[in-house]
Amino acid sequence: MSMGTILVTGGAGFLGSQLVKRLLKEADHIYVIDNLATGNKAAIPTSTKITFYEESITNEGLLKDVLPKVDYVFHFACKNLVNSVENVNEDFLTNMYGGYLLLQHAHQYAKKLKRFVYASTASVYGDAEILPTPETYYNIKLPYSASKFSTEHYAQVYYHLYQLPVVTLRFSNVYGPGQLITNPYCGVVAKFFEAAEEGEPLAIFGDGKQTRDFTFVEDAIEATYIAALDDRSIGGVYNVGTGVETNVLQLAKCIQEVTNKKGSLEFLPKRRVDVVMRRRMDIAKIQAELSWKNNHTLTEGLQKTYEWLKGEY
Repeated sequence: MSMGTILVTGGAGFLGSQLVKRLLKEADHIYVIDNLATGNKAAIPTSTKITFYEESITNEGLLKDVLPKVDYVFHFACKNLVNSVENVNEDFLTNMYGGYLLLQHAHQYAKKLKRFVYASTASVYGDAEILPTPETYYNIKLPYSASKFSTEHYAQVYYHLYQLPVVTLRFSNVYGPGQLITNPYCGVVAKFFEAAEEGEPLAIFGDGKQTRDFTFVEDAIEATYIAALDDRSIGGVYNVGTGVETNVLQLAKCIQEVTNKKGSLEFLPKRRVDVVMRRRMDIAKIQAELSWKNNHTLTEGLQKTYEWLKGEY
């Protein structure tokens, strides 16, 4: 069954580009909007079914032109966590104002819209006091968390006021094939693999005892696909993770085992954004309501990632 015409913002980024690949066979056409601030155009598949715009999501003229054509919107464009602390204004303009504009224009112009999927983040939980952390919790202390959480609220406003078919997914530390090490803001998994391949120390900020819920990209994309097609998701907010916490020292050991390269570790001072000591997502809601499940253990995901990276190297 065709999904019709699709818009993916941030489609040249890690998650966005993997989503485009996943949807390509089922779409009549895919519009991609990405200003390439951190994205890579080469990550987008080559196809006559894809139209790429190197533009900001705050380009209202472009939104007015594209949105009347689309059946689905996947909003993945954003400024990243590390950069948000250095430039709060840019974070606000892209993550919050850009998200609001997209919701507003989707309501006004996307008259055949079946779903607006918003890619939010586990960062809204901060250093959570409840583990595993349910969707009802929040702890906002960084600009990135504030802007992403604010857009979640506007999504709910447009759902309740105008019945815009929104769904919010809070992704936790997604990694896997497609995460380019050329992006200075890529996740710790990609950085560890690069260091292992180059024979360099694996750099750890802090003592390495901080935990994260590492989610394999194929599972994250499948959650996105299900949320777009299952009507039970409309108006919902869902965690996308594994329910398992792994500390950074354990991650480093796993990557050394997968690569069979026993390098050293380098401990660096914490950064301003390093405020989360533990993360473990409660995924009961998405499992119960949308029948989604996580299909990869950390070792399995890392093995698949390494196979892909060996081809890249």
